[in-house]
Amino acid sequence: MAFETVTETLKKNGFTVSTFETKEEAAEYLDHMLDGCTIGCGGSMTLKDLEILPRLATHNTVYAHQAGAKDANEIMQQAMKAEVYLMSANAISEQDGAILNIDGMGNRVSSSLYGHKKVYMVAGKNKISPDFHSALMRLRNVVAPKNAKRLQKNTPCALKGDRCYDCDCPDRICNALVVHYKKIRSMDMEVLLIQEELGY
Repeated sequence: MAFETVTETLKKNGFTVSTFETKEEAAEYLDHMLDGCTIGCGGSMTLKDLEILPRLATHNTVYAHQAGAKDANEIMQQAMKAEVYLMSANAISEQDGAILNIDGMGNRVSSSLYGHKKVYMVAGKNKISPDFHSALMRLRNVVAPKNAKRLQKNTPCALKGDRCYDCDCPDRICNALVVHYKKIRSMDMEVLLIQEELGY
C-alpha cells in the first residue's frame, strides 16, 4: 500500500512521520503540539482544507500572507523568522521518499531549508506519487496549473488549465524546485500524512 510504503521511505530518510485517518485528527495534533510560539506559513490549499490556522492563531502568533495583500511581503519576512514553519508537500515519491516542492516567490521552499526550529510538511494521499519522475510531473502538470489558475495568473497553464508549457511569462509560478532527498540536518522536520485528498 502506498501510504505504508511512503511512511517507511520517509522515515529511512530521517523524517519524523505522523499518520492520520482524517484532517480533523491532523488538525487536533498540530493544535496540541504548537502552543505559545511564532508560526510562519506560505500559501497552501492543504492548510486551508485543514482549517488549522484560525485555531493556531488563538494561542500562537501566526504569520500567514494572503495572495494580493498589500502587506504580503512584510508578512513573508516575518514568517521566515518564525520558530516553526507550516507548509504542504506538493508531491512525495513513494519509491524513495523524496519530497518535492515548486515555488514562484521562493518563500516556501527557502523556509523548508534553513532558519526554523521545526518544519511541518502536511500532505494528503493525493500528494503521493509512485516514483520521482511521476512526482515531478505532478508538480509541473497538476500543482502549478491549478495554483496559477487560482491566483489568476496570466500563464498558458492557467488559461488552458491542462499542463505545463515551460513558459517565459512574468506571472510564471514554477520558478524554483526544491527536493528533500533527506531531512535537513539543521532542523527538526516532521511529515504529516493524511488519508484524505487535500489541496492540489
